[in-house]
Amino acid sequence: MTSPQTAQGGIQQQQFGTLSVVGWAGEYGDGRDMAFLLLFSLGDGTGTREETVAAMRQLAERAGLTVGGDIVDATSSGRQFPVSVLVEAGQVALTMPKMSVQYPTPPEWVAAAHDRGHVYFLLATHPWPQARLENEIGQEALREFVSDEMLAASAHCLLPVRRLAR
Repeated sequence: MTSPQTAQGGIQQQQFGTLSVVGWAGEYGDGRDMAFLLLFSLGDGTGTREETVAAMRQLAERAGLTVGGDIVDATSSGRQFPVSVLVEAGQVALTMPKMSVQYPTPPEWVAAAHDRGHVYFLLATHPWPQARLENEIGQEALREFVSDEMLAASAHCLLPVRRLAR
C-alpha cells in the first residue's frame, strides 16, 4: 500500500521514540475521496507504553490539537495554525512545532488533497510498534490500527493544502 516515513524532531523524542507518518485516500461519507495523513509513534522510545501515550498527548497539545475531541478545522482563511501541509510534486511536507517530515504520497492521495483543498490529519497517541519503516503497510494492517479505540484517543484536524507559489 504505502511506506511510512520517519519524522525529524527533538521534543520528547526519547519518550515517544520514532515518529512516522503514513497517508492514504478513501471515501469520506460524501462519495468523494479524502486525503488522510496519520502521524504515530513506533513505541520504540525509552518510556513505557503509558509514557509514550502521555508524550504524544503533550505533542498534540503543543501543536494546538485536542486529543479525543472534535475535529479542529484549520482551513479558515487567515487563521494561523502551528501545523501545516505543503503538497507538491507527489510529496507532502508536514510541519509541526520543532519537527517536520516529507512523505512521498500515492497519486490518488495527491488528487484527493487537491480536489478538497484540505487534508484530514490524525495524530495517534497510541503507538504502532508493528509498523516498520522499511516495510510496506498493507490495507488490512492499517484498518486494524485505525480502530474506533485508536480514533477516540487521537487528535483530528483538517489542514489546508498549501502549494509552492508559481
